Amino acid sequence: MENWELASQDVLKTRDGFVAEKLREAIQQGYFEPGQKLDQHEIAELLNVSRSPVREALRTLAAEGLVEFYPHRGAVVVELSLRELEEIFLMRAVLEGLAARLGGAHIDDKRLETLQTTLEKLNDVASYSDWLKFNGEFHHTIYQADERPHLLALIKRLRNLTAPYVRQYIASPEHVAAAQVGHRLILEACQKRDATMAESETIKHIEAVGQDAIAFARARVTE
Repeated sequence: MENWELASQDVLKTRDGFVAEKLREAIQQGYFEPGQKLDQHEIAELLNVSRSPVREALRTLAAEGLVEFYPHRGAVVVELSLRELEEIFLMRAVLEGLAARLGGAHIDDKRLETLQTTLEKLNDVASYSDWLKFNGEFHHTIYQADERPHLLALIKRLRNLTAPYVRQYIASPEHVAAAQVGHRLILEACQKRDATMAESETIKHIEAVGQDAIAFARARVTE
């Protein structure tokens, strides 16, 4: 498991926001697994803060759907059912396809260069956290080209919900390779300034990722 450490720039953020961001990253990267109880005292010690910002951060993550509160148990990382996971990937495919079509119609040469560079970084990742970072940057570069903040915020929230489940299956080389095929086709569509193709390839890419993540989650349930 990768170290969960404070970065120097984090001290510039508000404590509540800082703790929420670190917890969000920890859930995405598997430091805290779906269904795991979140001990406020332990988190406060790990991040060298009081329990007050931890409580506020947990409320923030609960509003985002990443954490649930249970009587006599406290805060727990949300564990999605297979049906819920399928529903969220269906939503992601539609919304991210739309964002790719809108962004693909307005993408400029600078963003195309960024996409190419990011794709090369994705070919050389050494950890899931790096893969998650560059994968998000790749898609966001396209989506933000049309400046739709509400659409982007909704997509980000849905991606955060599925991140722990993608992390569980993406570690194998064959899954990474399959995802990269989808990325290359999306990049090709953007290079052609073909917004319809960008939408179509993005939908197929998200659907493929969703199918693999759901299949992996289903196999673990039946073990």
